[in-house]
Amino acid sequence: DTEGLLRIKEENQKHYRRAQRHQEKKEKIQRHNRKLGDLVEKKTYELKTQYEHLANLRRTHILELTSVIFPMEEVKTSMRDPADVSSESDNAMTSSTVSKLAEARRTTYLSGRWVCDDHNGDTSISITGPWIILPNNGDYSAYYSWVEEKKTTQGPDMEHNNPAHTISAALCYATQLVNTLSLILDVNLPKKLCNRQVETQQGNHEFCGENLSRHRFTRAVKKLNANILHLCFSQHVNLDLLHPLHTLRNLMYLVSPDTENLGR
Repeated sequence: DTEGLLRIKEENQKHYRRAQRHQEKKEKIQRHNRKLGDLVEKKTYELKTQYEHLANLRRTHILELTSVIFPMEEVKTSMRDPADVSSESDNAMTSSTVSKLAEARRTTYLSGRWVCDDHNGDTSISITGPWIILPNNGDYSAYYSWVEEKKTTQGPDMEHNNPAHTISAALCYATQLVNTLSLILDVNLPKKLCNRQVETQQGNHEFCGENLSRHRFTRAVKKLNANILHLCFSQHVNLDLLHPLHTLRNLMYLVSPDTENLGR
């Protein structure tokens, strides 16, 4: 029994010494983890600082880009409501019908309900200059209406002072601006739109060059609007301000100095 007790004591001492070594290893590992934790915290702070610095650089480049090369502003137009023009040409149209048409023209279906849009019809957004404008309400039907009319009518008057050239130029500049913004913000766009007048496998640039049919034009506009909304979502633009059809107005909200997260 005495010999067995001595053996047990020796084994217990071995276990105790082993436990001490394990405790020392544990403390060493804990010290190493604390050092790594401090290092990770320091690197995280440096990374956050670099992100903030990068965001400020992006923001500066974007504000310079949109103030020097692609300035956008709201332009008040003196367009007459088509309902009023129609009432003058059609004496049989009642005043209630005219008022209903005007009211329908000033409303927009947004977020499941009809809302009044004071910008519809009387406001446009210009890009790169006051002479290149887009209707604020996203109605670009004047373009393909002109294209369809040009197929049947030929003459010098058809080539000058028509809204189709203005709409095409504005959408071309908007596409170029969106592609440049995606490079600055390092955001991949969901839709591919070319802004160069070169021959590619898909053909010429969607808005500059040959006259597009109604289907191709509306398809290109939808792709452009989708890219703009994607950029707005990536920069946390207030969703209540956005409208899926307001091309340049959404861009204005995106590059506005009031957008807190611009450059993130």
